[in-house]
Amino acid sequence: MEKFYITTSIHYVNASPHLGHALEEVQADAIARYQRIFNKEVYFLTGVDEHGIKIVRSSQDVGKSVKDFVDENSGKFAELTKKLDISNNDFIRTSDKDRHWPGAQSLWKKLVEAGDIYKGEYSGYYCVGCEAYVTEKDLIDGKCPYHFKEPEKIEEKNYFFKLSRYVDEIKNKIESDEFKIFPESRKNEILGMIKEGVSDISFSRPKEKLSGWGVPVPDDESQLMYVWCDALANYISALGYGSNNEENFKKFWPADLHVIGKDILRFHALLWSAMLISAKLPLPKTLFIHGFIFSNGKRMSKTLGNVIDPFYLIEKYGADAVRYYFLREIMPFEDGDITEEKFKEAYNANLANGLGNLTARIMRMSEQYLENKELRIMNYELPNDFKNQMDNFELNKAMDLIWKKISESDLYIQKTEPFKLIKTDDKKAKEILVKLVSSLQDIALMLRPFLPQTSEKILESIKLNKMPETLFPRL
Repeated sequence: MEKFYITTSIHYVNASPHLGHALEEVQADAIARYQRIFNKEVYFLTGVDEHGIKIVRSSQDVGKSVKDFVDENSGKFAELTKKLDISNNDFIRTSDKDRHWPGAQSLWKKLVEAGDIYKGEYSGYYCVGCEAYVTEKDLIDGKCPYHFKEPEKIEEKNYFFKLSRYVDEIKNKIESDEFKIFPESRKNEILGMIKEGVSDISFSRPKEKLSGWGVPVPDDESQLMYVWCDALANYISALGYGSNNEENFKKFWPADLHVIGKDILRFHALLWSAMLISAKLPLPKTLFIHGFIFSNGKRMSKTLGNVIDPFYLIEKYGADAVRYYFLREIMPFEDGDITEEKFKEAYNANLANGLGNLTARIMRMSEQYLENKELRIMNYELPNDFKNQMDNFELNKAMDLIWKKISESDLYIQKTEPFKLIKTDDKKAKEILVKLVSSLQDIALMLRPFLPQTSEKILESIKLNKMPETLFPRL
């Protein structure tokens, strides 16, 4: 079987999951489910990043031990994957000393062997929100553009990684599309960063600065691995790299696709690539970069009172309704916007009145006028235009094709009126109904990557020739 290894980024557990995390999980899941249609052996990894100064401080703010704090929040992220019907094969935690630490430390040793780790003294700025070293050119009015806070000035004796050594090689791989970045604008963004100049990076933090919470640097217990060094290694540690069993690593690496947010592009395109080249490991094949989610054009914040809890949306409207909004109403590579009013509007127009209504109309007539033996449903080959959109990660456009088919089926019912024709031309009416049921099956099969529960309900309804319960009650 052909393999397909896909990952999300690992989510930072300094707080509960937000809509951005849900978006990324759903996007990756749609791609993973699509790849399985072609009988590929898909390995889908997600998980959580549990180290760094922000984690330590957040746990102190709520008066909990770091371990209790990450256990609680990591549990919420694992629960989110279940609530959203995410089909991940694995869930990695960076605090896992048995699964993750051996791989992270083995990778560090490979960088040492390559001569790419050296001691130095770092003096500069650090954004705790990004867990990243920053320069003045990274800031806007002296503040982080993502967290709107001034970075902290730090002076530390750390280990450094020779990131600059690999910049030209990375640049060539990106420009030639050997290492693909979607969309093109993000590819140009990272090439622009390279053109401005890339320096070596501080690669560890003193143990006492992190209250001892993190992965120890091999052969130096006084230092902990820089959180990004540790976190990026998850993509191979989860496969058994550095353990006694590297079977999955040999089978699935390199990753076919990393699905990540735009704020961590440079870490994946530059730092991760350089680490892999240094360790003499192949690069992932492709990066998929999504945008942020806003509410009424503004960043969600408790202060503004516009935070929407993903668990609330799922509980109130259902997992498939939430998946629909993320996959069709939000452009895959751009920032998106959501309010509950917009959500309801899209739900009623396209799920309740669109897909749900069509399914009810067709299956009501089929149950009433057709016998099971008359439903000669044929095997269905996904249309080439649908496959092209999916292969280029244009998830919303692929869904547009499904809704076009929904509209065409609605128009066909209006044009032929089989519910009237059945009284005068029984044979012709049944031919029309068989065609409509077949079209509904095609719609359900195309929906599989996006709305898996709804897809299965429709297919089961066709199998039983029975109208299903209302798929999406109108709000």
